[in-house]
Amino acid sequence: MFGFIARRLLATIPVMGVVALFVFLMLHLSPGDPATVIAGDYASPADIERIRAKLGLDQPIHIQFGTWVWTLLQGDLGISIFSNLPVTTLIAQRLEPTLMLAVSTLIVTILVAVPMGVIAAWKAGTWIDRSIMIFAVVGFSIPVFVLGYILIYFISLKLGLLPVQGYRPISEGFVPFLRSITLPALTLSVIYIALIARITRASMLEVLDEDYVRTARAKGQLEWKVLIVHALRNAAVPIVTIIGIGIALLIGGVVVTESVYNIPGLGRLVLDAILKRDYPIIQGLILMFSFVYILINLAIDILYTLIDPRIRY
Repeated sequence: MFGFIARRLLATIPVMGVVALFVFLMLHLSPGDPATVIAGDYASPADIERIRAKLGLDQPIHIQFGTWVWTLLQGDLGISIFSNLPVTTLIAQRLEPTLMLAVSTLIVTILVAVPMGVIAAWKAGTWIDRSIMIFAVVGFSIPVFVLGYILIYFISLKLGLLPVQGYRPISEGFVPFLRSITLPALTLSVIYIALIARITRASMLEVLDEDYVRTARAKGQLEWKVLIVHALRNAAVPIVTIIGIGIALLIGGVVVTESVYNIPGLGRLVLDAILKRDYPIIQGLILMFSFVYILINLAIDILYTLIDPRIRY
């Protein structure tokens, strides 16, 4: 096991190198110039060139890339072009809202989606199954920002149950935090509930007809025990896989959700950086998200061995 983890961690080095190269080229070869944004609409070409020289953007692209990689190897993600603050500092300031939103969404998703999928498989072909699958199709089809505005209109504006936007850190009290995070978490979780519920149903249907399930029922075991202990455990590998993929996909959903609800997290930070062409922030965040994605996949591979003892590395 330790050898497997070591090999996977070593394999992340070339992967992160390719990601770094791709991100750098994608940003620097695409249209747009941060020097132009900083200079303003009435700046002369000479003013823009002076700003480019100050930022090092007048250097050949391979020199810019080499300089950036050298700073990365020293654990430095660079300095923001516009705020003149270290990228690591900006990430640390915005990390809590994004982390809390992602964790809350994941908790809601697992607590709702897995039981829905199990019930749908158990009641396959009935109105309960069809109702859950209709919800799954609709939930997977509605864009996150559309669902966000719908929930804001009915729950916040019409009923006045939850705040429209903003984020309250947990240090200000659990109840204010819960009120501020509930609506964004519900908005972001719907699409993942739909996805995981469908995968759970399909995986459960495959094992409910197996001999060991029929044997457990023949022995007179309680139905909930048959479903959870015998069926769900053996159907867990694809479910865990799709949950891991869903965690990685949260990155994209967080950007949209934080924009809709005006949450000052990493999603808003990367969106503002893209609009301003703040290269260091964009590059640093994408590298961080990529590394988190790799770690999530590693954790899923390790979890496989706990779910299914037949899997060995």
